[in-house]
Amino acid sequence: MDVVVDSKDPVDLSFEEALVMLEAVVSELESGDLSLEASLELFERGVRLSRRCRELLLGARQRVDLLTEEGVVGFEEDE
Repeated sequence: MDVVVDSKDPVDLSFEEALVMLEAVVSELESGDLSLEASLELFERGVRLSRRCRELLLGARQRVDLLTEEGVVGFEEDE
């Protein structure tokens, strides 16, 4: 559980780091070996990690959309 309880704020994590930690949270919760209070704390951590992943994915999508839009506009102008 050391990876899951990492005290790093999700805001400071890369997508890959947050995803690895989120997967560890899910695995730990699925084990069913935790008390109710520990499960709730871990669930809260998972929600924060999930939100961080979503935030980073949305940012990446915006960048791709912008680049794709610019590429299409540039391509059409060359014709």
